[in-house]
Amino acid sequence: MTKPLVGIVMGSDSDLPVMKEAVDMLEKFGLSYEVSISSAHRAPELTAEYARSAVERGLAVIIAAAGVAAHLPGVIAAQTPLPVIGVPIKSGPLSGVDALYSMVQMPPGIPVATVAINGARNAAILAAQIIGATNPEVREKVLRYKEELARAVEEKARRLQELGVAGYLEQMGGAKG
Repeated sequence: MTKPLVGIVMGSDSDLPVMKEAVDMLEKFGLSYEVSISSAHRAPELTAEYARSAVERGLAVIIAAAGVAAHLPGVIAAQTPLPVIGVPIKSGPLSGVDALYSMVQMPPGIPVATVAINGARNAAILAAQIIGATNPEVREKVLRYKEELARAVEEKARRLQELGVAGYLEQMGGAKG
């Protein structure tokens, strides 16, 4: 069995539906991963052990997701030399803005690369790019993915020119009379 390169850890099982997008992207890039649940507040020793043992387990990058106070990514980043990508989860009365602020306002020396609220897909792409910096095979997969994105936009632009605004919207099912 291949050792995981990317760790995905979340503060609650309620984050799993969002983090499934990260899993799907890592699978698209052919990157091995592990998925875990921990909590900086409710299980601090488990979280600390997860972070401290990440290198020996073979991880290269950690994606950490949390909502509300969102301390999980920062606590992990404080205890590992690996890059940590934070995914703020849309939850609570502030709809994830509190989690976003918690992750991007880390103190000097403890960086957490932070993606958009519920941005699990981008977290996985960033993880692939980090790994791809030293792995040409992964870098090539990232390049191919970006080419796919460009082709999709080009196709939409072509269809818009061909159909016009009303026809395009109708095809999308969103035409308004």
